[in-house]
Parts: sequence; C-alpha cells; structure tokens
Amino acid sequence: MNKTMDYYEILGVEKNASKDEIKKAFRQKARQYHPDVNKAPDAAEKFKEIGKAYETLSDDNKREIYDRYGEDGLANAGFNPNAFDIGDIDLSEIFSSFFGGGFPGGFSRGYERNPNAPSRGEDLRLDIEIDFLEACFGLEKELKINHLEPCESCNGTGIEKDAKDTVCPTCHGSGRVQQSTRTILGSFTSVTTCPTCHGSGKNPKAFCKACRGYGAIEKEKKITIKIPKGIEHGSKMRVANEGNAGRNGGRNGDLYVVIHVKPSKEFLRKGFDIYSEIEISTPEAVLGCETEVNTIYGKVLATIPKGCQNDQVVTLKGQGVPYLGSESQKGNHYITIKVAIPKKLSTQEEKLYKELFILSKQQNKDGIINKMKSAFSSNT
Repeated sequence: MNKTMDYYEILGVEKNASKDEIKKAFRQKARQYHPDVNKAPDAAEKFKEIGKAYETLSDDNKREIYDRYGEDGLANAGFNPNAFDIGDIDLSEIFSSFFGGGFPGGFSRGYERNPNAPSRGEDLRLDIEIDFLEACFGLEKELKINHLEPCESCNGTGIEKDAKDTVCPTCHGSGRVQQSTRTILGSFTSVTTCPTCHGSGKNPKAFCKACRGYGAIEKEKKITIKIPKGIEHGSKMRVANEGNAGRNGGRNGDLYVVIHVKPSKEFLRKGFDIYSEIEISTPEAVLGCETEVNTIYGKVLATIPKGCQNDQVVTLKGQGVPYLGSESQKGNHYITIKVAIPKKLSTQEEKLYKELFILSKQQNKDGIINKMKSAFSSNT
C-alpha cells in the first residue's frame, strides 16, 4: 500500500470513529468491492486495502500506534501492515447480510466447508515478561514455542504415502452424511458430520501413523523476535506464520506475543515520560545546587533552583523513553523534589538555625514597619 494512503479515508470514517462505526463501514465497503460482487479490474486490490485498514483500526493497540506513527510505527512495533490477505477474513457474516442469509452460489445457511479444502492454522498466544529498561530500549529475545508443524511422514496430508483406498467409504470424501427422517409433518433431511472419518473425508484405515491422520505434529521451536524501543506493558506483537500449521495446504496461523513489563522500584513510566523522586537537604533547597540523579540512561547532573519547594518538579528534557518508530524523539524525565527536614541537630547547627530564625523574625518585623510607613506616607 502506498504510505500516503489514509486508513480512515479508505473506510470513509472520521479519526474518532467508534469500533461499531468502523465495522459498519468495513462491511459496506467489503460488499461494494468484493471480487465476487464487483467485477471491476481493481476490485480485488481495493478489497485488500479495505481489509488492511479494518485489521488495523479494529485493534486498539494497532490503532494507537498507527494514529501516532503511521505504517512505519506498525512495522517498528513488530506488525507487518502488508501481511493481510483476503483469506484472513471470515466472510460468512458479511455474505449473510449481502445475500439474505446464504453464501454466493446458492448454498444454504447450513452449508459446511469442504473438509479437504485448504484451511488456515490456528493463531497462538505467548505471554512473556521483560525488564523495565528492556522495554525502554528494546531487545532481541529468543523464545521457545510449541506449535503444530506439517507431519514429515505424510507431508501434511494425514495419509500414509503408500496407502490405497484413501477416501472415506461412508461419506465418499465429503466429510458429511445426509440423513432423511419421515414424520407426520413430512420428510426432513439433515446433514451431519460423518461418523466414520469425523469430518476429514479420509479413510481412517489409511491415516498416517505418525500424526494419526491430522497432518501435523506438535514440535518445539526456537525463534528470535525484535522487541522495539518504547514498547509498553500489555502490547501485542504479531509474528507471522508461527502459529499452528494450516491443513490441506492452508497457510499457517500467526503467533501473538503479549508483552508484560516488570515494574521498576525507582522509576514510574507514563507513556514515554519517566517519573522519579530525589531528596535534598534544606540548605540545598534554599541556596540551590547541582545534584547527581539516576535516569534510565545513567547518572546525570540536575540543577535545583534557589528556593526550591517541597514537591516541586524539575524537568530533564529528552531523558525519557524513546518513541516507537523514531530514533530521535524521546519523552522527558520529571523529578519530584523532597526537601528533608533534619530531626536531630548538633550544637553548632542548632545555634546557626537560631540565628537564622532571629534574623528571619527581624526581617519580617522590619518588613511590616516599612509597609506601615509607606501606607502612612501615602495617606498624608
């Protein structure tokens, strides 16, 4: 897709559109441009664009990243905006509204998919935990996953290589059997899953012994994923084709990795900004100072202004979390100042504080007298 294309414009919705509005717009556009309905040369391409737009805007996490950084942001967050294809969408619900409850071609609502047709593998979910700083700066992480892979013994067919009579003798390969029942109201016909092959359409006697006719076997696999800088707790990353194997030549499902970030004892993160606290002495607050503080990048000098108050916030610009999809933009680090009041004083410290107290009282007294003189002068 051209990077200048706007997903909201493709679906014809506003940027603040609700999920229901987005779904409604998608259904309308899908009806208009689906190749089975629209015979225009560019209908299939437009249908794919509609599907990509809907896939992104209907997912809260993807939509937030797209709104901030566009398709480049999706790519940096581990999502492939070009991975969509028409086969990823179950169109049965859409067709039911197009054609009065049935599929194109005259199939009834009770139509069952051909068991020997290619079918997409199931998606899988894996939850992982990473450290606070790893989420800030990204990393490559090796994962162990268990998923279904095509059976090597039968090349994913579910049938022994030298087997004969591979078609189910009961349903003749359809995976379904039709049964008629006569009642006083007339004859009724029902279609059910074949009890012999359990819907596979294959002869159980010819099933592959390694996978027992399924065509796939569970295996452990190591994969490496790149977790982008600035990823947040609860984010999902899609790893294409690492879900379970498809059946009968269908494409693999996808693996969704859910990121859980360990909290930091020192830092609090809000979006791309970092928050922390430091404690300074009363003299440092009064006179101002430069003090060393910890950031996610290491120690830096922070300037504390004169007369700093308790709970005053000092900002370290550009010392926050890197933005997703950007090498230069970063959040800020906000430091809350806590002024420590001494509980015990040495004799000398107590003497100095008393002198300071007396001086402060005298200054307040002189200030009041000067205000009174000023007021008297203005009245006369």
